Amino acid sequence: MAKDALIIVDVQNDFCEGGALEVVGAAEILAIINRLMSKFELVIATQDYHPPDHCSFDLWPPHCIAGTEGAELHKGIMVDRIKHFVKKGTLENKEAYSGFQETDLSSFLKSRGVKTIYLCGLATDYCVKATALDGLTEGFKVFVILDAIRAVSKETGGAALKEMEDRGVEFVRSDSWETT
Repeated sequence: MAKDALIIVDVQNDFCEGGALEVVGAAEILAIINRLMSKFELVIATQDYHPPDHCSFDLWPPHCIAGTEGAELHKGIMVDRIKHFVKKGTLENKEAYSGFQETDLSSFLKSRGVKTIYLCGLATDYCVKATALDGLTEGFKVFVILDAIRAVSKETGGAALKEMEDRGVEFVRSDSWETT
């Protein structure tokens, strides 16, 4: 998969069980993501990395504050397989759900000849959706790995999947790679 990349979206302590903004079932995707990493030459991880007074804290509890344990990737993720880390939401007055917003992600992928991105992680209805839609806008073919994502809620997660599908995102499951 030389022209493909796996992007792990925000699998951080604050979004996992016991975190400041817990996504229920987050731990269920860790083993799947670790298995997927071995199928890709290029693995990237995005991370919310907010200043202490970030504008998103008006809507959400404080989370993923730069330099804190909550902002770190979950210890269950094999970080040694990750080739590039993208920190987003680093500006005090700018929200950034997408891994492409105010980051080098697009130029990094394009400089390596990537044409197709596969997304997994948290949360389906916010950062996964925003990254997928921006990926399309940036000219990438985008797949979301259905069994390697979790949503904040069933309702908003379902709406996000429909919106992504309507816009051209395609869906696969991790067992698609079991024979490769």
